[in-house]
Amino acid sequence: MKTIFATILSISLFAFTLKTEPTKYFTREANITFLSEAPLEKIEGINNQAVSMLDISTGQIEFAVLMKAFEFDRALLQEHFNENYAESDKFPKSNFKGNITNFADVKWAVDGDYSVTVTGKLTMHGVTKDVTAKGKITVKAGAISATSTFNVLMSDFNIVIPTVVKDKVNNSVKIEVISNYKPYLG
Repeated sequence: MKTIFATILSISLFAFTLKTEPTKYFTREANITFLSEAPLEKIEGINNQAVSMLDISTGQIEFAVLMKAFEFDRALLQEHFNENYAESDKFPKSNFKGNITNFADVKWAVDGDYSVTVTGKLTMHGVTKDVTAKGKITVKAGAISATSTFNVLMSDFNIVIPTVVKDKVNNSVKIEVISNYKPYLG
């Protein structure tokens, strides 16, 4: 009986000390930038507080963004963004849930840059739309980062641009995403 107990204890301790590689990665500091370039004005909003989770075993990737965390170079732009366009009190956050369609092509344990395609659903302003975007995964010394740039139409998300400002606010907005992930231990 003591031998069986000692064997079970030894196996348990050995299994406990094995180091497993994480499959989930997380950040609370993803950078989301949007850019509207119209004939009379360039408007850029930056949010450095987006939350993202990446599961390298499935290719699933998610983002959540508080709309009021976007910052602008002028306070009036921030006020107009939150009150007139994003309606941040009514629609406080946006999110994306999707998958890296070619995640098996990424050698997660090998340093390098890997081209990826991400497909999923973007919810903004209470509207959910399918989105496909090209991106890049960088693996360097065990750290994982992801970048992507794509365009969305504000009208697809029921964001109305008044005629009076059509030369200052473009319906097509460029979105840039930069995420530096850390292993998720929770």
